[in-house]
Amino acid sequence: MKEQFTTNVINLKSYNISEADKIIVMYSKEKGIIRAVAKGIKKTTSKLGGRMDLLVANKLMLNKGNNLDTICQAEALNTFYKLRCDMNKLFYSMYCAEIVSNFGIENDPNSEEIFNLFYTFLETISNASTKEQIMLCVIKFQLKIMDITGYSIQLLSCIRCNKTFDNKEELFFSVEQGGILCAHCAVNINKKIKIPFKIVQFLNTILKEKFTSPTEYDNVITEKICTVCINLLKDYIEYYSPKRFKTSQILESIR
Repeated sequence: MKEQFTTNVINLKSYNISEADKIIVMYSKEKGIIRAVAKGIKKTTSKLGGRMDLLVANKLMLNKGNNLDTICQAEALNTFYKLRCDMNKLFYSMYCAEIVSNFGIENDPNSEEIFNLFYTFLETISNASTKEQIMLCVIKFQLKIMDITGYSIQLLSCIRCNKTFDNKEELFFSVEQGGILCAHCAVNINKKIKIPFKIVQFLNTILKEKFTSPTEYDNVITEKICTVCINLLKDYIEYYSPKRFKTSQILESIR
């Protein structure tokens, strides 16, 4: 008798392996990245149906295999259906799913924290009512996923001299250095971007607060500021990613 196990997952991507079957790549609350075969999923009579669509959260029962597990049953936990009614929400969610796919690993020790973060992100962005709220969700996710995976950006003080900042200083962001630089330390750094103190404050507040906690910026943040922050964090994430991103062009299409 084959060994079976259950786990909560969010679908990240899929691959065709035959006329009827697909491999589904998922992030599991208990096991990190898992890949499993969904047999007969492309048939109209499949019992799995839309539960294997991307960006759907399921409770799965799987048969353990030598190389790949096989999905036996799927119970939808959340389809995040509002994502599919708004192209901005959908494309940004696809981008964040690729972050999870690129930085997630099998048997991830941070699996529960990453799963809960991604689930909360999808639920929150689904219910967002403005473009600013959508983009703020993305910024929160970018900052927090990098923090969990060990690539947190240093925002409180200069990454080189550890000097704390005030609102009168010229500040710079360096992808390669991994954080904010004071004007003195930035002199000999070739690749850097000037960044206002207010944006540093904003990013630091978002990083410190819980994902769903309200902040002073929620109702005053502008699309322009959000775009600057998403681009800055996107460059940072791509620099440290072990895999090349495929969704960058998609993000350009929704600016």
